[in-house]
Amino acid sequence: MSGNEAHPRHPSRSAGESLPLPTFAHLRKLTDGRGIWEHALYFTYRREHGYCTDDNARALVVVSRQAALSEDLTDLAEIYLRFVLDARTPSGQFHNRRDAEGTWIDDVGSDDCQGRAWWALGTAARLALDPAMRDAAVDAFATCVTFESPHLRANTYAALGAAELAASAGRSTAALEFLDRTSATIADAARAAIPWPEARLTYANARVPEALIAAGSALGDRHRLAMGLRLLDWLVDTETKGDHFSFTPVGGRGRGESGPAFDQQPIEAWGMADAAHRAWSVTEDTMWRARAVRAASWLVGLNDTGAILYDEATGGTGDGLMPAGINENRGAESTIAGIGALQVAAALHIPAGRPNR
Repeated sequence: MSGNEAHPRHPSRSAGESLPLPTFAHLRKLTDGRGIWEHALYFTYRREHGYCTDDNARALVVVSRQAALSEDLTDLAEIYLRFVLDARTPSGQFHNRRDAEGTWIDDVGSDDCQGRAWWALGTAARLALDPAMRDAAVDAFATCVTFESPHLRANTYAALGAAELAASAGRSTAALEFLDRTSATIADAARAAIPWPEARLTYANARVPEALIAAGSALGDRHRLAMGLRLLDWLVDTETKGDHFSFTPVGGRGRGESGPAFDQQPIEAWGMADAAHRAWSVTEDTMWRARAVRAASWLVGLNDTGAILYDEATGGTGDGLMPAGINENRGAESTIAGIGALQVAAALHIPAGRPNR
């Protein structure tokens, strides 16, 4: 069952209008004592598909960010951090695939999985409320020298994690060196191919310029900062249709291909919201603030069809925007992405308040 169903529409919604606070009820429903289940059939997790480090790392990022507002999420942060730490292999890399019984079923995860694990650990090292959790994440990050990848997204995620750790108390020299090394790979690719460092837009596109902006700011490298802002500005123009974002779909987008195209993923809205928020924090240009809120508004109807992907009652987010509705399955990746994007909107547009749980 695909879960591709017609869904309520809100074609008149404007950016930032009545954006809900992130809600964590569905995230909790997808989580047991071991971690967050990867897939769901509608609102029910699918045990047969097991767990993955990718999603537990993403979940650790959003609950760590929420920690300042809600100590009630500390138990979830502990679960996700333990999952990521348990994924470590003797070589210092990370497993990705874990079955329903808790057995790791791969030798080592993809390069992207390695990068996402470092992103999560860097975020926990900076934001976790519990000092023991922060220390555990910092200790794990001390072995980041094991990371090496030619892949753009893997370096992007790893750089974001290094930037988080570098922003924490002490400004670790190792974190700055790791940030320099991983962001240099991204910068080299961007110099070699203008306007975008790939032949096609693929997935988590806004994370690429975000990593350069983060690195340029942390390292005092104005060239990387300017390159990141230029790439992000180009991406915003490419993925904007009228008053809303029309994100690159699962199949990617090549030069000369026009939208809208489907299925568009919530992870693109989260990535764009985060990247625009980071650009705003560095430049203080209100244009970036507005773009961050507009990216989050994609979840609640400011998109190509007016369909609403985010369920305010539970915090579950549909797995994709389709031509005639949404994919009503609400798995881990999409649900986490919905929370992440709305966290940005809450910080930038809506007065601070405690989240619904």
